Amino acid sequence: MRQMLATGFLVVLAGCSGNPPQLENEKAYSVEWIGERPLVDRSHLTITLGEDGRAYGNAGCNHWFASYTRQGDTLHFEQAGTTRKLCAPALMEQEQRFLDLLSKISRWDVSATGQLRLWPVEGLPIRLWPEEG
Repeated sequence: MRQMLATGFLVVLAGCSGNPPQLENEKAYSVEWIGERPLVDRSHLTITLGEDGRAYGNAGCNHWFASYTRQGDTLHFEQAGTTRKLCAPALMEQEQRFLDLLSKISRWDVSATGQLRLWPVEGLPIRLWPEEG
């Protein structure tokens, strides 16, 4: 009986939750983690997927851009290009980790907390939040 009540409660909650968040074109997402590591303090990395199949954003020091393809939950970025500004070594290392991982992304999903996750073929994801505004 308890199990039936708990199951019924979960079904009701699932029905009330509405539609799960989706990966949207033309919406900026802020990176929170790159694989197993959080961002360097006060750095700001972003991803925006354009309607035209081009992605772009801030890689922490430089602006980046790349072509991408998406079908359903699959997502693939081509090799990214960047502007050529130099920053502190920690930011440059983080930027390189981000760009390297970006080229290995194979799929995306949304966690139970509504966080967007971009998954590489192997390893931990890039975790992002939608930017406000």
